[in-house]
Amino acid sequence: MELTDEITLKAPLAKVYAALNDPEVLQQCIPGCEELIQHSPTDLEAKVVLKVGPVKARFSGTVQLDVSGAPETFSLTGQGNGGAAGHAKGGANVTLQERDGETLLRYEAKAEIGGKLAQLGSRLIQSTAKKLASKFFLKFAEIVDQDASTSLDA
Repeated sequence: MELTDEITLKAPLAKVYAALNDPEVLQQCIPGCEELIQHSPTDLEAKVVLKVGPVKARFSGTVQLDVSGAPETFSLTGQGNGGAAGHAKGGANVTLQERDGETLLRYEAKAEIGGKLAQLGSRLIQSTAKKLASKFFLKFAEIVDQDASTSLDA
């Protein structure tokens, strides 16, 4: 399964990049995230509760960041285990481009799932993945845009 999208954020690239690397911001944005622990600048551990169709599961997983092209580009890879519900692994490439004090964020994500989740059907999985990505980026934009307008007022 592949997802691609872009969003314009009303904040400079440096603020967007900093927010993407802030575990507190990410925890607020990730749907169902109960815990997000940063073990190093490039290693995170997450606990997330998700409901996909009739299957609800608590996932534990890890995420590794590759920031060698930062702040304009970076990638992440991760994997999670939801017990009997199944498992998931995937990654995303993110590109940030500054335009007139705003930042265009583009992402290309790929995911593979297994277990009960894989039996639900690709349409349900695809629509759920799109909804989750949309929720993440809407919340992220809300936080970043609010932070940018607050710092402009100061």
